[in-house]
Amino acid sequence: MRVERLEPVFEQLKARGEAALIAYITAGDPSLERLSDILRLLQDSGVDMVEVGFPFSDPLADGPVIQAAMHRALQGGTTLPRVLETVAQLSPSLHTPLIAFTYYNPVQRYGLERFARDAVQVGFTACLMTDLPPDEADEWLHYARQYALQPIFLLTPTSTTERIRLVAERGQGFIYCVSRTGVTGARDQLPPDLPALVARIREHTSLPIAVGFGVSKPDHVRQIAQIADGAVVGSQLVRYLHEFADSPHWQTAIGEYLRGL
Repeated sequence: MRVERLEPVFEQLKARGEAALIAYITAGDPSLERLSDILRLLQDSGVDMVEVGFPFSDPLADGPVIQAAMHRALQGGTTLPRVLETVAQLSPSLHTPLIAFTYYNPVQRYGLERFARDAVQVGFTACLMTDLPPDEADEWLHYARQYALQPIFLLTPTSTTERIRLVAERGQGFIYCVSRTGVTGARDQLPPDLPALVARIREHTSLPIAVGFGVSKPDHVRQIAQIADGAVVGSQLVRYLHEFADSPHWQTAIGEYLRGL
């Protein structure tokens, strides 16, 4: 069941005094055949939204854990069309919103309009292209809006006020606030200036704000819930999915980690 928009999900959680738990996974790692089981497990473990990462050969925004996951997925034969096909088979039984998390290059090769249309058809609510800045996104935004695929953009600690306003104007669903400069990856502590960054973004938008990059522990999620509308957990989850890939108890291990957040 495709969720039409992300904002109402945040509103429902806010009414309960909660922030959204958003999980990132790399499609095809450990295998594309396991993607369905992983998505069901995330839904059953209290995850509010899922970012489905489309593997790309040059993932510059990602740290070593997700880079390695993308490499394994590509080596295993995962392609953009195969991810869409797999999600299409599962999405009717899901009520957790799905966000396509991708780089621009594979989508451009597939076709911008074709991707926007097909992503919506198979069940995606939104799409975040990590390396597509909002001021260069006119063509993509045209097709995303035509097919009602919500476009999400990133903001970082170095984003100017002009960039914040542009993302607030052009983005939908939520704003992805990158907690620190650099690539993805688990960290021990969140940056001390994160509350100020979120507050600066809030001055220019009513969109929900979700914080990602370096979020891996229950304490991180609790801290983020006090200042933002959602927390994105990625690298640590991807690491566990790889570490427990061959274990008969992988679902128990992953479920315990997620419920602990």
